Amino acid sequence: MRTGALAARRAIEEYGAVPLVRPADLAGDALVVPLSGIGAPTVSHEMIHGEDEPRRIAEEVERVFGRPPDAVMSSEIGGANGVAPVAWAAQLGLPLLDADGMGRAFPEVQMVSMYVAGLPADLVIMADVAGNVVTIRPVDGLWSERLARAVCVAAGSHALMADYVLTAERARGALIEGTVSRALAIGRSTDAAPDPLRALREELGAARLISGKLTDVERRTTGGFVRGTATIEGTGGDRGRRLTLELQNENLVAVEDGRVRAMVPDLITVVDTETAAAIQTEALRYGQRVTVLAWPCGPLWRTPKGLETAGPRAFGYDLDYTPVEELTT
Repeated sequence: MRTGALAARRAIEEYGAVPLVRPADLAGDALVVPLSGIGAPTVSHEMIHGEDEPRRIAEEVERVFGRPPDAVMSSEIGGANGVAPVAWAAQLGLPLLDADGMGRAFPEVQMVSMYVAGLPADLVIMADVAGNVVTIRPVDGLWSERLARAVCVAAGSHALMADYVLTAERARGALIEGTVSRALAIGRSTDAAPDPLRALREELGAARLISGKLTDVERRTTGGFVRGTATIEGTGGDRGRRLTLELQNENLVAVEDGRVRAMVPDLITVVDTETAAAIQTEALRYGQRVTVLAWPCGPLWRTPKGLETAGPRAFGYDLDYTPVEELTT
């Protein structure tokens, strides 16, 4: 996320401020390009997107549709993919849509609100650091994931992707709106707070699962994902407790003494205990003093289609979804 934030600041300094617009502000036929990095987050620290990849995707959108895109959107507001689109929008001279496709971050291509809403996955465009551009015409969202993941692995497990390029008219009702504004509000809540962690919990309505020290992190890059586990040993009032996080690019399940404390699609995040700054899975390190928070996902992900798409069974866990509110009370 730090790399994405630096890129956003630099792009704004060079190209100017990025207007934030609502879907309702755009003409019905305006072309919206959801952009995100796809692949293993650990690789993204070494294969950093430049200005060529978003430009080549915009050129391919214009070639396919016969006109240039009108706005950029973050495919997922969580992690670096929530910040980097600011840079891409600035570089392209386009506004940023105050919306995304997840309301959080998920690791797979089809795990977006557009898929849950039943929109066809007509077009996927990918660009890598080597200069390759790949256009995919998948039959559905699941094939989007299979084909885009294969291209991503061939590109070194990291690429830039435009998924579900769509008009503003089709986007309305299929996106999770207001998420950029919400992210800004969350950030501002901790900026000047005397107790950033408390301010963050109150802003999110989050439960604290544990505070302690990271004592073990196991990560492996496979199939275009980072998978693994992270273990936190409690300190202070949590001394004697141990929480384990299951990872696939994101935090999927939190388990303590064999009992599930939180699970996808609800949100689980690791933050620095002192500053409340979020720590992405690829940045977890032995010895960090952290707090694990969990809070409810948006209502879309608790629908039958939402749970089928991004619930625990979608990731191979033999678990029936239980809301975090029930697991933490």
